[in-house]
Amino acid sequence: MMGRMTDGIDPTAAPSGAGCRECDELGGWWVHLRRCAQCGHIGCCDSSPAQHATAHFRATGHPLVRSFEPGEQWYWDYRTESLVDGPELPEPQHRPQDQPVPGPAGRVPADWRAHVH
Repeated sequence: MMGRMTDGIDPTAAPSGAGCRECDELGGWWVHLRRCAQCGHIGCCDSSPAQHATAHFRATGHPLVRSFEPGEQWYWDYRTESLVDGPELPEPQHRPQDQPVPGPAGRVPADWRAHVH
């Protein structure tokens, strides 16, 4: 059995990294980051070119993400397409403060605005 879960939230699941897992593997970039509340997967938001957080939901059925941006503590429920409340998750709570938006540094094209959704 996995860690204790409440409605798609595992309060023991640590983040999978400091950036979008798939973008890092593929050399891509992101606008903002989202954290799966069930397994800790870090994926890029729907404004990002690849939309890996939503792809993770579609592939796994994990219904909730939490913002992985500094100063943001909201959860999004893909099932109801609405904001919901949830518990604190393990550190870190957000991407590194020195990571630019969009990021990561060195991989964002000069015309990045032309690639966002």
